[in-house]
Parts: sequence; structure tokens; C-alpha cells
Amino acid sequence: MLKIVLVPIHRAGWPFIAIFAAATVGMWVISPPLSFLGMILTAWCTYFFRNPDRLTPVRDGLVISPADGVVQMIAAAPPPPELGMGSEPRTRIAVFMNVFNVHVNRAPVSGTITGVKYHPGKFFNASLDKASEFNERMSLKITMKNGTDVAFVQIAGLVARRILCFVKDGDRIDAGQRFGLIRFGSRVDIYLPEGVSPLVCVGQTTIGGETVIADLTSAEPPRIAEIRQDRI
Repeated sequence: MLKIVLVPIHRAGWPFIAIFAAATVGMWVISPPLSFLGMILTAWCTYFFRNPDRLTPVRDGLVISPADGVVQMIAAAPPPPELGMGSEPRTRIAVFMNVFNVHVNRAPVSGTITGVKYHPGKFFNASLDKASEFNERMSLKITMKNGTDVAFVQIAGLVARRILCFVKDGDRIDAGQRFGLIRFGSRVDIYLPEGVSPLVCVGQTTIGGETVIADLTSAEPPRIAEIRQDRI
């Protein structure tokens, strides 16, 4: 239980936690019963910015989920044009994060950062397909040691108003390492190399830094999943 409760907090969250806590004190001065609402909101803010360690599979070829959340859609789409990866569609896996998910984002593969491009935009609901094209985003590209490029994108949403990215061109990063954070809900898209099938299905829950979403060395076709009903 202590491991569940005593989770490290990301440094980006402390200013917000302090603001919520100060507001709670102000509520207590105005009306002590009102301060209970502030305490709940402060606890939620602290919970939102939790930053747990993750156990990342380390075999070559594995593509790891960059975010906690639910696989919202799997579709063919061209990578963001700002990354210069051409216009040929690739399999795009979109992981949607709600306000209760861990929002620290992690690298899907190991390699060198060869593209970090910020693109201003709108704040449509991140669950909409058009969010990939029109919303504010931070597009990144990792070049693996074998020359394979993998693109992934932090996308702001209806509530999210700030994308944080902690890496730059030329940085070396390993799969599962933290590279950024999106404040207050949104999604992360990842574009698989040509010919690579996803190993997750729409509706599946992923754990950032742990869930294997694809295998670059596998010829396995896209997986099919279904909800199995109890026999009794």
C-alpha cells in the first residue's frame, strides 16, 4: 500500500500543488467547511503529477507505450509534416490519457533524438481524429541504431494547455526513459515503421514505459481482441 500512496511527484507539479494548497488555506479563512473542497482538489493535483518508476522490457525491437491510457484508435496516417518523414501513411496508435492517468511520457524506443518540432494549434477534444492534425502538438523523432525512424507526438486537448518536452535534437535516450509531460489530460500518438503491426487493440489499457505495443522484429499480423463473457 505504501508503494501506491508514496509515489514520487514530478518537479513540474510542485508549483501547481502549492497554488492549490494556498487556495485551500484561503478557503479555510473564508469558510472552514469550504476548505474540504480545496483539500480534495489539492490531493487530486498531487495525484495527477505522480511520477512512478516503471519496469521497461529491454529486448531489441520492442516498441513501448509512451503513455498511460487507453488505445483510442489505430489507423493509417502520414507522420507530422514538420518531421520530414514523407507523406506515406504509417500505422498510427493513439493513446488517450484522462485526468486520472499518469501524465509523464516515456520514449517508445531507444536511439537518438533527431527531431523535436513544436506546432501551435487549437484545443479540440483529444479524442477526435482531427486533433492529430489541428491541435497544438510537440512532434518528436527517434532514429534507432539500425537507422529506423520512429515518430511520436504529444497532443494537447480540450483541457490540456501546456506540453512539456525535456529532450532536444542529438540527445541519446533509452526506451522507457521520461521525455516529457502534458498537463491535465490529452493523448500521445506513435507512428510505427512501414510493415510493422500493432500488438495492441482499440480499447486496450496501456502502461507507459511497460506495455509492448509493437515488435519491429515480428511478422505477427495485427491482433484481434474481444471481451469474453463468463460462462456462468
